[in-house]
Amino acid sequence: MTGMTSSARPHLNRRLAEFGTTIFAEMSALAVSTGSINLGQGFPDTDGPEEVREAAVRALRDGRGNQYPPGPGIPELRTAIAAHQLRRYGLSYDPDTEVLVTAGATEAIAASLLALLEPDDEVVALEPYYDSYAASIAMAGGRRVPVTLRPDDGGFRLDLDELRAAVTDRTRLLLINTPHNPTGTVLTRAELAAIAELAVERDLLVVTDEVYEHLVFDDAEHLPLATFPGMRERTVTIGSAGKTFSFTGWKVGWVTAAPELVSAVRAVKQFLTFVSAGPFQYAVAEALALPDAYFDGFRRDMRVRRDILAQGLTEAGFEVFRTAGTYFITTDIRPLGEKDGFAFCRALPERAGVVAVPNAVFYDDREAGAPFVRFAFCKREEVLREAAQRLRSM
Repeated sequence: MTGMTSSARPHLNRRLAEFGTTIFAEMSALAVSTGSINLGQGFPDTDGPEEVREAAVRALRDGRGNQYPPGPGIPELRTAIAAHQLRRYGLSYDPDTEVLVTAGATEAIAASLLALLEPDDEVVALEPYYDSYAASIAMAGGRRVPVTLRPDDGGFRLDLDELRAAVTDRTRLLLINTPHNPTGTVLTRAELAAIAELAVERDLLVVTDEVYEHLVFDDAEHLPLATFPGMRERTVTIGSAGKTFSFTGWKVGWVTAAPELVSAVRAVKQFLTFVSAGPFQYAVAEALALPDAYFDGFRRDMRVRRDILAQGLTEAGFEVFRTAGTYFITTDIRPLGEKDGFAFCRALPERAGVVAVPNAVFYDDREAGAPFVRFAFCKREEVLREAAQRLRSM
């Protein structure tokens, strides 16, 4: 019959059968259809620095990047990334052999895992985790082994004993995210030192997602895992311009690592996007050279926005967990008499005109994440105040 297939096999690769439309797409569509304030998907509602945007316009007009840029990224950007890592963290990378530009951090994660994993290799990842981690591990044929961050003293905490117990002879790689999305946890020096010791002891590779490196608050400090003893040669560090400069649509990310690791990731990346974001690469090169005042001001502004939303959520009756980094706040809805984050988030637009994301989508154990809901505060202050008012009157 027309339109029928003779195969009973599903069209979608069975490794990806558990992954449908992302929750971000679903909730953003719900925000549009209901006219709600979208605090679900993590994108700012204003653009980043005008001089960076103008740098992109200048590159377009000058014909720089309008054709295929070099596969590893334009030299200016690779040099700027290396200079940023050296200036900020004392990490020295060769721009020609140890830096790779990617189509956002999402491609960097996918290319790294596809490059470094063989089927049935185990990947220990901090749960809850950004949803692309699970999909990328599945595409590589790996097996994810979650180690759950649990509520403790107003925030979420990593159990180092649980992490150590999760590593087996089949473990190939640790997948670390700090500052951590969605919980807002920033791993401490002691925790990172323990992770480094474990990786060296068990001869593990580490992929570390540090896209929120410039969004740490209060007394928290971002410390790249690659700075710890024995980690420079075994760590793939992932960064992103989208989160730091508020141009998430440009999709400019990068990998810094030892030459053999970058070579492996690049071998995969070239068959995913090949290259991307040509003119934007020139603009990001200029952005990374902005003075410290920009990064300090960006962090200060986001801290103000965090506090506006946190106060509103607390007054609305949520239990609000401390956010030390990222631009997300995780809440517990049980004080509101709720326990199902999915049902709560799907009803919230009608109840309050606000969209959030259920944290359960970031867990293998959906029950463990069921009562937690994530809100993004990377929005204008007046939008956050309006959202807070709507939630208070819910």
